[in-house]
This record gives sequence, structure tokens and C-alpha cells, in this order.
Amino acid sequence: MTRGGRARQESPQGRTRLRFDGWIAGLGTSSGTRIVLGHWPRSPFGPFSDVMIERPDGRRLLLAPTRRVADFVAATYRFDTVCVVPVDVRVTGAAWAVTAGPLRLRFTAGRPGPLGLLLAAVPGPLVRSAAWARVTDPLARLVLRGVRTRGSAMPGRREWYGARGLRRITALSASFEGGDLGAPAPVDPPVRFGFGSVPRRPALTRVVTTVAY
Repeated sequence: MTRGGRARQESPQGRTRLRFDGWIAGLGTSSGTRIVLGHWPRSPFGPFSDVMIERPDGRRLLLAPTRRVADFVAATYRFDTVCVVPVDVRVTGAAWAVTAGPLRLRFTAGRPGPLGLLLAAVPGPLVRSAAWARVTDPLARLVLRGVRTRGSAMPGRREWYGARGLRRITALSASFEGGDLGAPAPVDPPVRFGFGSVPRRPALTRVVTTVAY
């Protein structure tokens, strides 16, 4: 069980639904590397974090903590390289510290703005529903440019997101294989792991994600 409902359930159509409850951080750097961190305290696989990286040349890399998680994520999104490495995330107040294989990442999340406060007020059962994702998808595309709340990346799988909060990322430092990735920058071009990107402006989103297959 998760606080937001069952982590695994059967839909009326006989499809399996897996629910992940946590945070997604989308970050850009002046070097051109873009990073998407998923931090999931509640999931069908237990608590875990994973990192998706797109390099300036377009190569897409997944850093996952176990083979089971790596296989699931790689069956849901598109990558050029998949690596199973220790992924450690430490959260102290607004400060996040991430160590994942060749990646070292630190960032600070600011206070929620008007949109973040609005999202936090949406009831949990509504946030988790596929119907809510259908309603919010066109709004997300318009307001957050590149963000989608429903769709599919790989054949046979559907996914929808329900956001429960949004905070801007106000500070960032990162290195990859020992090389500094530079200053914070927009997530531009959008990342290409799935059917949509993260907000163009670096942000930390409180989210419930459901994958059906």
C-alpha cells in the first residue's frame, strides 16, 4: 500500500496499473546536459530514486539502482544506455544532494509559487485519476511548454501524471564523470525520454505517476 492508494492494482480492462508517489526534478545546465531525477519514497518496487540524463549530443542515459528498476524504466522510456549503479538521494530541508554513478548533483528548491499552491490544493483522489490527466494535459502544454500529463513512450504502455506541487529550483551544481556541468540553465532542448518533457524552467514537482500495461 501507499499513502496515495494501492501501488499495484488491476484496472477494469484487466491491465496492470503501477503507481509511483514522489518527486521529479527537471534541471538544465549551461553545458547542455539535462537531468531528470525521479525520487520515489512509495512505489511497487519499494523506495528508490533514478536519474535520466540527456547529453549535449543527444545521448540518453538511465542510472537506476537495481536491475529490476532498470528493466521497468527502460521498458517505459527510451534510452541509448542503461546503467545499474548506486543512487543515493539526501534531502535536508530545501537542499537535495544526489550521487548516482558518474553524476554528482546538488540543488535547492524554492518556495511554491501561485501554481504550486494551486496544485497542492487539488484533492488526492482526483490527482491520481486518468480523467484528471486528460483535463490537465492541454493546460500543461500551454502553461509549462513541453510538459504533458498523459501519453505513451513505448508500445503497450500508457502513463499519466498528477502534480501535487511545484517549486522552482533556485541553485544548482553538478558534475558528470568529474567534469563540471556548468551553471543552471533552461531544460532546452526538451528531453526525449518519453512522450513529454519537464518544465523548461528548472523545477521540482510533487507528483503521482501511474503506468498501465
